[in-house]
Amino acid sequence: MHFLPEKLDNYVVNHSQREPELLRELSRETWQKVLNPRMLSGAFQGRVLSMISKLVNPKNILEIGTYTGYSALCLAEGMQVDGKLHTIDKNEELEELQHKYFQKSSYKNQIIQHVGNAIEIIPNIDTQFDLVFIDADKSNYVNYFHLIIEKMNKGGIILSDNVLWSGKVVEELNPKDIDTKVLLKYNHLLNTDSRLETVLLPIRDGLTISRVK
Repeated sequence: MHFLPEKLDNYVVNHSQREPELLRELSRETWQKVLNPRMLSGAFQGRVLSMISKLVNPKNILEIGTYTGYSALCLAEGMQVDGKLHTIDKNEELEELQHKYFQKSSYKNQIIQHVGNAIEIIPNIDTQFDLVFIDADKSNYVNYFHLIIEKMNKGGIILSDNVLWSGKVVEELNPKDIDTKVLLKYNHLLNTDSRLETVLLPIRDGLTISRVK
């Protein structure tokens, strides 16, 4: 989703760093072979994730929602040389494609894939995190937050994607729209929890940066 006029949006993209070749290759294969390729983070947002990760320089990263592995590889760019990135996705059909590109990268020994229900997996990861990226089923965003908040190091960053939800967060709520209902609750939670400092950026479909105090 674009919130800027197309010409201005294109200017922003054209004056931002280009994605690495491995990610261009992964993007092409995702669009060729995978359903719902629009779920891919994409080149511009990928560079935003990479930049944030490089600024944080995290030792331990958690990603909830791997999809084909594009965003995981972007986040890994800022990871410490002895760091680990845990990434979780419930779709076992994508595991082979994810693994293919993780193995092609220089982070192949640092990325740990988990396949299954994130709500069941997260409590069993015995790690404190410096950076967390939430980009999975929106109906569980609040649940994910409560699972990870005690696993965050002081100064750690929580990134939350799709928090504007195609603009539905400012439209009249359909009582049957559970995703939007949960996102409204989640956005309020991030903005009012005393443990966090939060800023919501209108990047693509909305990206929130929350810093743990």
